[in-house]
Amino acid sequence: MILPLPPARSRASRVAVVSLVIGLITAGGHRLPADERVVPVPTPVERPAAAVDSLPRVDPIRPARLSAAERERLYGQVLREAEALERQGAQLRRLTLLLRPTVVHIDTRKPALRPRNGKASEDEAGSGVIVRIAGRTVVITNRHVVNRAELDNITIRLDDGREVTPRRLWSDAGTDIALLEIEGDDLEPARLAAADTLEIGDTVLAIGSPFGLSHSVTLGIVSAKGRRDLELGDEGVRFQDFIQTDAAINPGNSGGPLVNLRGEVVGLNTAIASNSGGSEGIGFAIPVAMVEFVARQLVENGKVARGYLGVALDKSFSRQAAERLGMVRAVGARVTGVTNGSPADLAGILPDDVIIEFAGTRVDDDDHLVSLVSTTTTDREVELVVFRDRHRLPLRMRVASRDQFESR
Repeated sequence: MILPLPPARSRASRVAVVSLVIGLITAGGHRLPADERVVPVPTPVERPAAAVDSLPRVDPIRPARLSAAERERLYGQVLREAEALERQGAQLRRLTLLLRPTVVHIDTRKPALRPRNGKASEDEAGSGVIVRIAGRTVVITNRHVVNRAELDNITIRLDDGREVTPRRLWSDAGTDIALLEIEGDDLEPARLAAADTLEIGDTVLAIGSPFGLSHSVTLGIVSAKGRRDLELGDEGVRFQDFIQTDAAINPGNSGGPLVNLRGEVVGLNTAIASNSGGSEGIGFAIPVAMVEFVARQLVENGKVARGYLGVALDKSFSRQAAERLGMVRAVGARVTGVTNGSPADLAGILPDDVIIEFAGTRVDDDDHLVSLVSTTTTDREVELVVFRDRHRLPLRMRVASRDQFESR
């Protein structure tokens, strides 16, 4: 608890209290006659002005200053601590040297959605990262950076200043991911992180072209994971599982990589939460597992074949509903309906089952399950766990393609 300080006393009252205490101690605790309790105050000795000027001047804070020996000792401590910090700085400089050649600036000219002042086109800019996918060299970026632009109106500027035009474009509206195939024997591809090992608090770098300032590098941490309910633009992004970071991300960073301290791409910078239109410390990146899944599907098949269970889910699974089912809290995805003949139906999933694990991953909520299924290879058998009749029930099912059922 924090309490207010008592009001400060004046200097005169403090002096009076001290004088009283001294007087009692001097008196030894006995009352003195009235004439003996009066103590005359000595008159200060006044010195001539010339005598005062001749006295040596005194620095009142000199005792608090450091001696020469103390300063040398502190310099030694500062040097040792600086060397530790400089080693961290050297790591960031090495990462920058490795990663800058893998990041590109993208300029596009596309038809204007709302022509103004007779202008039928508009220019937009973004970022991208060079990778090797299924034997092809491609630039991964956001779909909203290149959407509606013809190949001839897309210019990719490399770190060394060269400009290239992509040979081919693939895109996926469901995740806002796009790929641009480019040619060049001396292109430097980035490394993708092999697994989703990123944790909240991990240090990351964001590289891109904020406000057209190409190859800018910012530093921050992962501030959250699993953001799945963002409203992104007019078209929206159906499949979400965003990384949240406080590394500065601004307009123009879209499509640039989010990188860990090992120099591996862990995400694709996509969006910011902002009232001003600039960075306010909340940026979002698509995790690398989703990026790689979509990119490989696009290169190999020309489109993304997403997994399908065939269940309807409770979008507002509440604590009251969870308690009715015997759960202490609402976690997982509650099934409200099952499509006849679907993988879920064949696996024996029933309404009111709560899917709490899918392919070895604990399910947080309905959006999380949709994200997990959407990045699962079709025709693959997976294990899942449902909560039914107050018990965990393991099941196995074969994931079908969403196109098989949604096109009916």
